[in-house]
Amino acid sequence: MSMDLHSQDAIDQLQALIQKVVDKDPLLQTTFQNVHQGYVTQNLTRFLKARDWDPSKAYQMLLDCLNWRVQNQIDNILSKPILPADLYRTIRDSQLIGVSGYTREGLPVFAIGAGLSTFDKASVHYYVQSHIQINEYRDRVVLPSASKKHGRPITTCVKVLDMTGLKLSALNKIKLLTIISSIDDQNYPEKSHTYYIVNAPYVFSACWKVVKPLLQERTRRKVQVLPGCGRDELLKIMDYPSLPHFCRKEGSGSSRHLEGGNENCYSLDHPFHQQLYNYINQQARLHEVVAPIKQGSFHVEFPEPPDVDTRIAKTIESEFDGLTLNGDKEQLNNCTGRQA
Repeated sequence: MSMDLHSQDAIDQLQALIQKVVDKDPLLQTTFQNVHQGYVTQNLTRFLKARDWDPSKAYQMLLDCLNWRVQNQIDNILSKPILPADLYRTIRDSQLIGVSGYTREGLPVFAIGAGLSTFDKASVHYYVQSHIQINEYRDRVVLPSASKKHGRPITTCVKVLDMTGLKLSALNKIKLLTIISSIDDQNYPEKSHTYYIVNAPYVFSACWKVVKPLLQERTRRKVQVLPGCGRDELLKIMDYPSLPHFCRKEGSGSSRHLEGGNENCYSLDHPFHQQLYNYINQQARLHEVVAPIKQGSFHVEFPEPPDVDTRIAKTIESEFDGLTLNGDKEQLNNCTGRQA
């Protein structure tokens, strides 16, 4: 009971602090509404969790987030399509992420091809734009819709990370992934309920041992490394149709390509991406009267990665280097099909 009272007191303090600021600034007020979507308490709680329930630190984090959103026009990012359409398709083919369905509790299931994503078809700015658009669509469309359907606040999702194909060459992606991770940590905290790791090869296991101690306890508790493709464990929380395609059977092979766009939730042809694509184009047409649509990426200021993200990136880099120096590179590349 005391913890509940303490938590409520922290929420009340944070709400009072942030309300003073947003009431004086219409831009901050608008962007704050886009953040909380009517679920103020749940979203204040996210920032408090991220700062160990310290209202003053959570207030600074939330204020920095709101200012970042205003300065980078994040509220308008869902009206900024990535053009031309062929470029957007290549981004989808190299930034493997999608929504495969929902858990039985109504949480969206985000599938992420961590091992096979290449991020090599466009500039960093396009990938950051795409990532933030998915975040904003999740927070402004997907989660509110799920909340309405279930009659209760649903403000988090689960993520299933497929490590199929993870190789030493993944080192080339660490800088971009650190940028994306920093954007999420600082501006979209505590949006993931659980991270499920599946199809983990030896190279992941080697890095996980050294990275795990660097993570905060609340983050470590969210990460579950499942055996094999994770199908049996995931079926405890979701029905079969919601399973990501790479979890549906053992030895399913590449998580990048499967027959039928509806099966491969990364594909632009998948219903989730079609709905997102159509939504952005519709929003763009509504804004076109004010400003014509221009080709080119929507530049967003990259936040400075937190110290922990920098340490993790350096640790992974040194671990990869150590494995390579030990002459294990060829062995590791051959082991990417092995289960952890």
